[in-house]
Amino acid sequence: MKYLFIFVTLLTACNTTTIHISSFQQCKDAGHPIMESYPEQCNADGKTFVRDIGNSLEKADLILLDSPRPGEKISGEITLSGEARGYWFFEASFPVVLTDDNDNVLAQSFATAEGQWMTEDFVPFTAKLSVPDVSVHTGKLILKHSNASGLPEREDALIIPVTF
Repeated sequence: MKYLFIFVTLLTACNTTTIHISSFQQCKDAGHPIMESYPEQCNADGKTFVRDIGNSLEKADLILLDSPRPGEKISGEITLSGEARGYWFFEASFPVVLTDDNDNVLAQSFATAEGQWMTEDFVPFTAKLSVPDVSVHTGKLILKHSNASGLPEREDALIIPVTF
């Protein structure tokens, strides 16, 4: 009986797998509750993991992207929409770049102002972008401040994580 107990104990120990959670997605996939916050948060093993939303909160006073949302799955031809301060544009447009997580450029386009862009107020914009078929799962959508001067100190961008 003693040997049976040891065998069952060892068998149980061998079948127990410990899942090490190190990201928001792993925490969510493991079934831990998601807090109703922005960005969303998930608690596991005494740690809090936050959904990656890029730098959208830091840039909210300059540019807002309504669609696609951070972490959203994109494919085919997509339409970007949002609003940006007039000085984000130059000649009513600004560059949009889609990269993988290694900063390889996958697609490029321009967003166009949908109204009078020569203002300091927010101006609606749209852009079309063709997302190629890729073998990677995540990337970044980069909406660049139109920097006609080319000066490094005037470079700025909204960076949004996306999935494919």
